[in-house]
Amino acid sequence: MFGIIDCNNFYASCQRAFDPSLEGKPIVVLSNNDGCVIARSNEAKALGIEMGTPAFQIATYTKSVGVQAFSSNYTLYGDMSDRVVAAIASMVDRYEVYSIDECFVDLSGYEHYTKDIYEYAWMIKERIRRWTGIPVSIGIATTKTLAKVANRRAKKNPAYGGLYMIQSKTEIERALDGFDIGDLWGIGRQYVRKLKEFGCKDALHFAQQSEAWVAKNMTVQGLRLLKELNGQPCYDLELIPDRKKAICTARSFGELTQSKDVVREALANYAANCAKKLRKEGSIANLMTIFLHTNQYREQDRQYYGHKTIHLPKATSFTPDLIHSAHQVLDMLWQDGLNFKKVGCIVSGLQPEEHRQAQLFTDIDWEKEQKAMRALDTVNGWYGKDTVKVAAQGFGRKWKMLQERLSPCYTTRWSDLITAKC
Repeated sequence: MFGIIDCNNFYASCQRAFDPSLEGKPIVVLSNNDGCVIARSNEAKALGIEMGTPAFQIATYTKSVGVQAFSSNYTLYGDMSDRVVAAIASMVDRYEVYSIDECFVDLSGYEHYTKDIYEYAWMIKERIRRWTGIPVSIGIATTKTLAKVANRRAKKNPAYGGLYMIQSKTEIERALDGFDIGDLWGIGRQYVRKLKEFGCKDALHFAQQSEAWVAKNMTVQGLRLLKELNGQPCYDLELIPDRKKAICTARSFGELTQSKDVVREALANYAANCAKKLRKEGSIANLMTIFLHTNQYREQDRQYYGHKTIHLPKATSFTPDLIHSAHQVLDMLWQDGLNFKKVGCIVSGLQPEEHRQAQLFTDIDWEKEQKAMRALDTVNGWYGKDTVKVAAQGFGRKWKMLQERLSPCYTTRWSDLITAKC
């Protein structure tokens, strides 16, 4: 039996976990630079606030109905996600972290600990709530695709209390009857349109099609989906995440800038972030792409979009080397007199660190570089991000994103710890 554990309105729930006064109030979370709505609580959805609503329109809701708006606090969300996973890992042996707010689990065999799997899932649900304050919905079924269907029913119908299980053929048919094909896990818009043209009115109708017809019209991916909807597992848990093919760090500036020094400082920080991510997963990069562009929506400005990819002198995750290469590319792309909006760094051509190809003249300091980066990551892990950093990363941070409504980093910054007064 597979389960999918999905955090309810995750970003909004993270804000509520540390501020109980927000319970029952409409909450929205804004995108980078407080641009538009990217997350909503149920109360905000009930008010008709849509995803992508510009932030300036939220001010009206704030005055009239008390909508609480927050800047994206990815540090808080990432740490709370890790805590939810830790709670899950304390109760199941096999799990797959699917996204920041979703986790697949293997619930097979746990009925021996309780009356049944359903009760054990309730115990997981309650432990997550007790340990983190985050409410979750759990869908349980014999396949991952059906578990996603069950999870959607658990979230949409309050009568289920956030937990729904599909097991028998009758339960499968009941769950798929009236379930929109477009809401099925792993099916794209092209196939949705195609299926509706063929007359498939819902997921149940699709599940009743013949394997030969699906294989002919939807290839092997569609055939796997068909089998999963009929209770035949085709996808197991991915216990070891695939290595990334590329890593990107890019942010829009809080305000437009014509200063090359500001852009250089921002790019140094983005390259350092890519280097940190490379080391975290034990990879090194062969290629680097830098892009730099203006704001396409400002018609009064001269527009520019520059990008360039280079081969690095050696495959590396050494922060100073990546910053140096990034600055070299920036010199090639730079144009004076433009109002720049965004710069970004992408490292690709990734390979495992242990597969590094030795070079005759450039490997002499490899071990020293490794030791230096381990020391840097250890210190920053203990005392906070950028406690130790390369001088090129600077201290001005004039490029920092606009985050006027940023909440405290309650779990990762000493100064933001909540003080309880008794």
